[in-house]
Amino acid sequence: MSIRRTSGLVGAVSLALILAGCGSSSDGEGGSDASGEARTRVFAADNGKITIPADPKRVVATGYAVPALIEADAPLVGISSWKRGEPMMSKEDLAEYKKLTKVAGEQAAETNYEAIAEAEPDLIVIGVPAPVLGDIDVKRLETIAPVVAIGPTLPSAWRDLSRKQADAAGALEKFDAGQKAYEAKAAELATKYKDVLPQLKLGHVGAYGEVAKGNFHREFGGSWGTNVAQDIGATYYGKVKKPGKGSSAVSEYPSLEELPASLAEADAITYSVNADGTVSEAVQYVLDSKLWKNLPAVKAGKTFPLRYTEAATYGSAMNTLDAIDTSFAPLLKS
Repeated sequence: MSIRRTSGLVGAVSLALILAGCGSSSDGEGGSDASGEARTRVFAADNGKITIPADPKRVVATGYAVPALIEADAPLVGISSWKRGEPMMSKEDLAEYKKLTKVAGEQAAETNYEAIAEAEPDLIVIGVPAPVLGDIDVKRLETIAPVVAIGPTLPSAWRDLSRKQADAAGALEKFDAGQKAYEAKAAELATKYKDVLPQLKLGHVGAYGEVAKGNFHREFGGSWGTNVAQDIGATYYGKVKKPGKGSSAVSEYPSLEELPASLAEADAITYSVNADGTVSEAVQYVLDSKLWKNLPAVKAGKTFPLRYTEAATYGSAMNTLDAIDTSFAPLLKS
């Protein structure tokens, strides 16, 4: 993933900040003022209070901001590569993604500053985690356009973060429509499974275990593999023994020998699979284990593969909801 950040300063802005959670217009709702100058607003980002255009016309996005702003129909003129999200994009969004000029690679260090300058953006939206920002020359980016950094924190925080990204880019109308569609579908599925799902204690095996180290990826509530299922009534029990920041606050990497202690209480277990339904090496390592096969939930036939567990936008999470519905369907017959 790649993205850049920037910080900027603005005066006479406290009232503007209160007005929108993320930011607000200090001169009006876009367009130009009486002197013909473009209006601006102050936006509260990870990198400070940044003065940005009230109505951006040419936006560069990187990292997690890429799929969010494509879905929101933001006026993009350049993006970073985001291959991990391609399987979750709609045909229309994927076509737009492929068409847009790539100004950065998958990694923050693969930022092409000249290409960004050539795109002539009036706003740069960076969506990489804070630890990755050190790989980006933010000062250099700030000479090109205002930079707002809105990077991932907890996996489940994609809802608020993607909205902030869309807000900065002046693209909330379609974003809000996508959010409403997702919430309506989640509510429908919550009703569909209300008599069976909330009663189960669930555990989840994630996709990032390390076979070479003999561990597996246990995800708890609020993690990548669990947060969308929680929106339809799933309850994941337990918590991280030694929580850290970001995803390490809601997931951990126990040794495979700890599998019984970690998941013995689960009534049912979900596990991440690839977008095409195939099982990754890390997850297959767990599924092939005798320890796995002896778990109560496994013996009871209560294991459920979940696709699209890396969804970080409302559009991609619609795919996740469909996948969850397909996987959980046997619960309605038991």
